[in-house]
Amino acid sequence: MPSQLLIIEVDRLDAGRARLRLSGELDFESAPELLAAATELRRDGYQELVLDFTEVALCDSSGLSALVRIHRVGTAGVHLTALQPQVRQLLTRTGLGELLAVPPGEIGQARQAG
Repeated sequence: MPSQLLIIEVDRLDAGRARLRLSGELDFESAPELLAAATELRRDGYQELVLDFTEVALCDSSGLSALVRIHRVGTAGVHLTALQPQVRQLLTRTGLGELLAVPPGEIGQARQAG
């Protein structure tokens, strides 16, 4: 079954900060799209990125890799918000929830669920 399309909506919030609202699946096929969007924002001077996962149904290891790469190339934080249970659990089990700026309540909920 083909991957569900990843849709990325960008909100430029203020100087240096932008929100990327994601919907669909963040996987092998769509991770390069997220990397490209983050790279473009950073090139335009937006260093702090807020990634809204409200509508993300799935994130696989390629999606996690993209998140780590986005984190490593920036000079300011990457913040993940509105994580779905599957994504929270994946971040918790891999330890990436602590590397990426995931709100403490998000990680705590995943630990309880796991």
